[in-house]
Amino acid sequence: MDVSFIQDLEHRLSEDLPGEEAQNKMAPAGSEKYRVITADHKVACVLALLYPKDKEWYVSLIERASKYPEDKHAGQISFPGGQLNDSDYSYEDCALRETYEEIGVSPDTVGILGSLTPVFVYVSNFLVHPFVGFTTEYPKFVKQETEVKDIIEIPVKHFLKPKNKGLVDITVRDVTLKETPYYDVQGHQLWGATAMIISELEHIIKDI
Repeated sequence: MDVSFIQDLEHRLSEDLPGEEAQNKMAPAGSEKYRVITADHKVACVLALLYPKDKEWYVSLIERASKYPEDKHAGQISFPGGQLNDSDYSYEDCALRETYEEIGVSPDTVGILGSLTPVFVYVSNFLVHPFVGFTTEYPKFVKQETEVKDIIEIPVKHFLKPKNKGLVDITVRDVTLKETPYYDVQGHQLWGATAMIISELEHIIKDI
């Protein structure tokens, strides 16, 4: 496992980010008009957590539980994370707290490498701030049953392979999004804001 990868990634994250150009490669067609940030938007923070497994770097994703009808992202694949609250003293702190609550990884074991470009999610009115972190040991995952149906572990290099991407028509609340880009993740179609975040991370990793 290449430890220098983490150092190189931290250095690259401190430089100018690929931003929307990279995000747009995995954005639903025609979504640009829905990415104008509203004045009354809420803030959410997520964490792309890298960790060692089978002598390579993995990243953890979650399949969101479908127990709450009001959850507009139920059943989707995403990074652990959630809404900023009054007890959070920073966006980074929010990402770490939510990750701990959802998948049980203690903030004390996570080093933050940097942040990615925020993504506005129109359907839920959230501006999502993504962070990239790592842990030097395999995490002791504990999923929060009410919010997390499953924890999905994927090698980072999975997202760099063209064979793991595709286009598909996705129907959400009676609206069909034609030819939406997605990553194939263990048979799940990972699309939308999370795919856009991963797309930027993918471009950064290819740079190092």
